[in-house]
Amino acid sequence: MSTSGQKVVVITGASQGIGAGLVDAYRKLGHLVVATSRGIADSRDPEVVTVRGDIADPATAERVIAAGLERFGRIDTLVNNAGIFVAKPFTEYTQEDYDAVIGVNLAGFFRITQLAVEQMLRQGDGGHVVQITTSLVDHALSSVPSALASLTKGGLQSATKALAIEYADRGVRSNAVSLGIIKTPMHPESTHEALGALHPVGRMGETGDVVDAVLYLENAPFVTGEILHVDGGQSAGH
Repeated sequence: MSTSGQKVVVITGASQGIGAGLVDAYRKLGHLVVATSRGIADSRDPEVVTVRGDIADPATAERVIAAGLERFGRIDTLVNNAGIFVAKPFTEYTQEDYDAVIGVNLAGFFRITQLAVEQMLRQGDGGHVVQITTSLVDHALSSVPSALASLTKGGLQSATKALAIEYADRGVRSNAVSLGIIKTPMHPESTHEALGALHPVGRMGETGDVVDAVLYLENAPFVTGEILHVDGGQSAGH
């Protein structure tokens, strides 16, 4: 059970890259953590509970929130970090591509956010939901075909604002961090120079850039409905 003063954060897509960075950062902030992904390892930290599962499956969301409540007794923040990006010309997307991207990016957001917000409202002392999206929603690039990313992550950005307004008077905040291309294990080092050149600042972002943005929002009680761009200037133009 959560001790006095300790908050509890749920982080999806938490096994590597940005998600793993967020787990470490929230622990340093003093939060208890519920971390989930398909391949996440068992935790050796008694203040981190891990749940393996596909977030596209609503049953995974049910197990994640249940595990957090069983171990820590409350949910204060949800970071919807899990996501799939498939870069293909629009006419080459397959039904399998569509199902996979919609499943993780939209269905994966939907059920766990319902459950987390429901618990925050039950607690009665507010809460925070953060979505990780992409600046391609705001500034498409001809060199990076991204219709499925725009369809799904654009939906999350709209939902972010809708949730912010729906629950503003009940203390539950909703924000998003909209990313450029970040150095994570999904991008081989051989691609870094070319990917960096897509950003006006001439480089890729670091995991720490994303973590800092999420923690800023975590500690900004007057900020809700914000789409915070962490994208090396990409959304501003080229």
